[in-house]
Amino acid sequence: MNILLVNPEFPDTFWSFKHALEFVGKRAALPPLGLLTVASLLPADWAVRLVDANVRDLSEKDLDWADCVFIGAMVVQRESARRIVARCKAAGIVVVAGGPLFTSEVEQFPDVDHFVLNEAELTLKPFLEDWRRGCAKRIYSTTGFADLTQTPIPRWDLLELKRYATMGIQFSRGCPFNCDFCSVTALLGHRVRMKPSAQIIAELDSLYAIGWRGDVFFVDDNFIGDIRFVKTDLLPALIAWRKGKGGILFFTEASINLADDPVLMDLMVEAGFNKVFIGIETPDESCLAECRKVQNGNRDLVEDVKRIQRAGLQVQAGFIVGFDHDQPSIFQRQIDFIQKSGIVTAMVGLLQAPAGTRLYARMKKEGRLSAESSGDNVDGTTNIIPVMSLEALKSGYRRILDHIYAPGPYYQRIRTFLREYKGPRKRGRLQVSHVLALFRSVYRLGFVGRERFQYWKLLIWTQFRRPRLLPDAIILAIYGYHFRKVCKKHVA
Repeated sequence: MNILLVNPEFPDTFWSFKHALEFVGKRAALPPLGLLTVASLLPADWAVRLVDANVRDLSEKDLDWADCVFIGAMVVQRESARRIVARCKAAGIVVVAGGPLFTSEVEQFPDVDHFVLNEAELTLKPFLEDWRRGCAKRIYSTTGFADLTQTPIPRWDLLELKRYATMGIQFSRGCPFNCDFCSVTALLGHRVRMKPSAQIIAELDSLYAIGWRGDVFFVDDNFIGDIRFVKTDLLPALIAWRKGKGGILFFTEASINLADDPVLMDLMVEAGFNKVFIGIETPDESCLAECRKVQNGNRDLVEDVKRIQRAGLQVQAGFIVGFDHDQPSIFQRQIDFIQKSGIVTAMVGLLQAPAGTRLYARMKKEGRLSAESSGDNVDGTTNIIPVMSLEALKSGYRRILDHIYAPGPYYQRIRTFLREYKGPRKRGRLQVSHVLALFRSVYRLGFVGRERFQYWKLLIWTQFRRPRLLPDAIILAIYGYHFRKVCKKHVA
């Protein structure tokens, strides 16, 4: 049996880093970890290939080879997924689909032959057994949650490693919190399920063995969902593993209560973590209560961010406007918070209600759903009818993007961040792509870009004030180039 795994293309989004990847000669930020894990769950005697449409085009030769196509996708990949399914059906190929997009939108894909939904560790095996007997059903789903100790090492050998900027591994699934706009708990539950440290080390060893020396993203939705285990077991194991490994760096996602634990932050930095994404959402207490973001309430969020930065972790963050309790002042408050906190990578989006969330159910009950969620955090769309007029909401949203990614405020924010940040204890190995990024940034940003004055001012300031952080300053300048490209498209 010839199985073709296909990862649909991501549109040009905030997190695609498409324009930043040009500087380092890469095609995609991350590989399709879900499909690589599914590949390890397939029968060993099947021939398996992967086509990541973010790296190369799906060709007719690929389709001619395949007996069956397995496609996995997130909501933001919806349009590319539709095109790929149509091509497969036109070629007479059986299509098996899974992942968050198909789990929430089965009815939108009538041409898919079989849906293997929820967590593949539970639903793939019964599908394969029925398929061998010739009696496969159309939908395989479960309300249960997988035991991650049974999750195999992903099939890294299917990747063109040099095409990717980072690799991803997963330590845990689930989140103890219950934010009403978030689909994580709807898909993966509240109970935090973890892999043992030895299992994570085995995955890292497998990556290292095939020659990976770049950054690794722990894709957990909340890396510190079980703080005790992370502190006492996983992080000590990572610290031991990194010895002699040439400075491989990690980054992840976590909740703001990370700021309450200096020991945890110190251990993460010692283990090689240098970035963490945190959902800030809003500085407005009534809006935090509205969306049940209880972990962010009654805190000095700016000081929390700075405490994390001073510990040696760059904070990337998500922000939302469009809550029912938002007042016209929220747009300037968001701008002020982002600038004061020094959060350089600040993703600001309009509130959306993903299918399966409590927010979606409430909006449907109130008759306020206007469309399906786009899955793109910063495309300027919302699928709910807001309390604030849509015109005022979009105008205020454009005002935020116009300000925070304009060269002046953006480069000022980098300096605010660098004043707090102490940087990683060990740098990653210098690669050819890093040298290319430097020279390309000098040309595109320092000579032909409209931000050239701010670019040179930043580099000179960093060289004299924080010389050890010059690589970070250049990387963040390159990120800004990407963010301006994406925001300009959406504002237009």
